[in-house]
Amino acid sequence: MLKKLVLIGGGHSHALVLRLFGNKPLSGVRLALITPDIYTPYSGMLPGHIAGFYSYSQCDIDLQSLSNFAHAQLCLDHVIGLDLKNRKVLCANQPTVDFDILSINISSTPTKLSVPGAVEYTIAAKPVAQFLEHWYQLQENAVRNPQKALNIAIVGGGDVELALSILAGVRKLEIYLFQSSKELMPSHHQSVRRIMRDILSNQDVKLHLGERVCEVVKLINKGLTIKCESGLMVTCDQVFWVTHASAGSWLKAAGIGTDDQGFILVNDNLQSVTHPHIFAAGDIAKMINYQLPKAGVFAVHKGNPLYENLRSMILGESLKPYKPQTAYFSLIVTGDGRVLANRAILPLPSHQLWWCWKDCIDRNFMAQSPHQ
Repeated sequence: MLKKLVLIGGGHSHALVLRLFGNKPLSGVRLALITPDIYTPYSGMLPGHIAGFYSYSQCDIDLQSLSNFAHAQLCLDHVIGLDLKNRKVLCANQPTVDFDILSINISSTPTKLSVPGAVEYTIAAKPVAQFLEHWYQLQENAVRNPQKALNIAIVGGGDVELALSILAGVRKLEIYLFQSSKELMPSHHQSVRRIMRDILSNQDVKLHLGERVCEVVKLINKGLTIKCESGLMVTCDQVFWVTHASAGSWLKAAGIGTDDQGFILVNDNLQSVTHPHIFAAGDIAKMINYQLPKAGVFAVHKGNPLYENLRSMILGESLKPYKPQTAYFSLIVTGDGRVLANRAILPLPSHQLWWCWKDCIDRNFMAQSPHQ
């Protein structure tokens, strides 16, 4: 009997799943990918793209070519819900899509609903495609008005790569970085935090640590003012929002087991803890036995085990648990053609050699993707 496998989202895990189904075709399965975009940026090269080291074509994953390679139907649409009883995916602009097995690999979005003005006047770092539209517009404005100095605010100090890449990508720029925690990059070792703080200070990034943004106000002259609980107010031209992530409300509404932020709870097999025929990977998944950061490196690492378990589910075979790395190299792009490498508590100062190493890894990953 023909099995219908539907993939929701064109994230890194699903890009690898499509590649592997293309390399190892499986009979008796009808494969479909539902995603709103034909292209998805590879997160490993995104900071380099913003800083001007890569063109968009060098770091985008062509989902149409991948789908063709995997003999998968590509449905360009937004998913708005699930009918789990009848195993149907509800789409915004086309008929429902039936499934026997479902896999979800979609992006999270920064949480900003509780801050007045944030939804209306700020730009979320995710989804990436939407962020890039605003970034390209900002670059165009800078070219049109080369004498005007732009003031950019980034709310959420965890993404220092974004601040440093933006500085490299646009001249005559001032950046204000707001972080509710008194420590920059609180999830990293203090030695890494110290090095990154020095790098940001040397680039004249204005750090506002321990400041909680409570409102974003649009001014008559089209500028924006950020207001903090402490009374601090900063006027800027653009605000990028990169605070803690959350998931789309339609997931929890569908009845899948999720955590408080709406992320799908999965076991070591990357299966939903409430619906074994549903899998999840990448930002949208929350492994119940591991605390993993929402980083592209883990989405890439989950690609192969996700494929193997989807294949095993189709064939009626036993699934195999995925065991994520407990120690891994964190490569932080500093926007100047250098990278800070960090493993556990051992930071290695930013250097061009680490950039060359990272560049080689990223280009090799992209080279494996089929192109028309």
